[in-house]
Amino acid sequence: MKKIKIGLVGAGFVSHIHMDAYNQVIGIPIEVLGVFSRTKEKAECFAKQYGIVRVYDDYQQMLNDKDIDIVDICAPNIHHRQLCIDAAKAGKHIVCEKPLTGAFGEGFKGNVDQTGHIPKLHMYKEAMDNANAILAEAKRNNVKICYAEDFIYAPPVAKAKRLLKQSEGAILEIRSEESHSGSHAAYSRHWNLAGGGSLLRLGSHPLGLVIHLKHFEGNLRQGKPIHVKSVVADVGNLTRTETFKNLSARWIVDEWKDVEDWATVIITFEDGTKALVKSNDTTLGGVVNTLDVYTTNCVIKCNMASNDSVKAYAPANEIFGNEYISEKIETKAGWTFPSPDEDWMRGYPQEMQDFAEAVYYDREPISNGELGRQVVQVIYAAYLSAEQGRRIDLEELDASINDSKGSKKINI
Repeated sequence: MKKIKIGLVGAGFVSHIHMDAYNQVIGIPIEVLGVFSRTKEKAECFAKQYGIVRVYDDYQQMLNDKDIDIVDICAPNIHHRQLCIDAAKAGKHIVCEKPLTGAFGEGFKGNVDQTGHIPKLHMYKEAMDNANAILAEAKRNNVKICYAEDFIYAPPVAKAKRLLKQSEGAILEIRSEESHSGSHAAYSRHWNLAGGGSLLRLGSHPLGLVIHLKHFEGNLRQGKPIHVKSVVADVGNLTRTETFKNLSARWIVDEWKDVEDWATVIITFEDGTKALVKSNDTTLGGVVNTLDVYTTNCVIKCNMASNDSVKAYAPANEIFGNEYISEKIETKAGWTFPSPDEDWMRGYPQEMQDFAEAVYYDREPISNGELGRQVVQVIYAAYLSAEQGRRIDLEELDASINDSKGSKKINI
């Protein structure tokens, strides 16, 4: 049994989650052989913590390593396109954190904090060019794209899919959300680095989930996926309102430069059914990860974040010290609900199990590059909808720009 060997790009927050998930893969021989980070000292510290053998001086050195089978990309969004393409050219399978890619204002010559004001039609074209380029290079070099959308693998979602299969009911509406009180990652404040705000950064999760569920239903009922037909969306900056600025803002992140902190998307699928997706950086009380499915004969509600299997009370925030409670909770004082295994509930170990099996047994992963591409498409169509104040039909949009070359030079 040949061991699958992984090269990890990045040594930040999500890299730790991926490492813990890889350590739980069973039945498939795998090893995270090496790591590369922009800061070598950080990579060395990461490698020491996890017993990783190799620390690379640069990304190309990782790609030149013939022992590496998979490159796992845990880098900021702006780097995904080039890292994925370079990995594919090197014949390495790809694990890429969400979103697969985005639009970052290529060719924009103005102030970087004005990137988010570029016309959204240009952003849509750029994002789709980037996504299509990744998929084309992967196909050309016969490598797999494992799109790291953990929600698809979350145990509550897996149970929901089994219930849907047994019920044989038709999905009428899906509602899903990821929200919290704001990212602490510095790059997330800037469109030219993140590719968008809460809609892209948080909305990727629920959007990927609802798209996947309609694919799942379509394959069950008619042997082919049900795709998104159109979107209507709105975005906003609630932390810039006078109401917010006139009151204490110490609990909610308000350092956004040119990205939104609130978004809502209504999706219409080919079969006329609907989905409502919400994502914002203005929700206190911990992260919200929910899924509600309404069908012709049942209702299924999933919560991938909250749990009450452990309850704890402390009269002061400092009593529990450094012990982790749950993501984005603002205080450890009062009654809290410590998560026994938050990563497991959100599907990270199950995700990496599928990816390892996909490469080992030479099959498609459940969450693949095409899902990542469709998520990018819906998100940037949603940005266009919010800008223009109208419904955007995806087929009509693509037909209208199919022959357009687009301009790389942008001015505001």
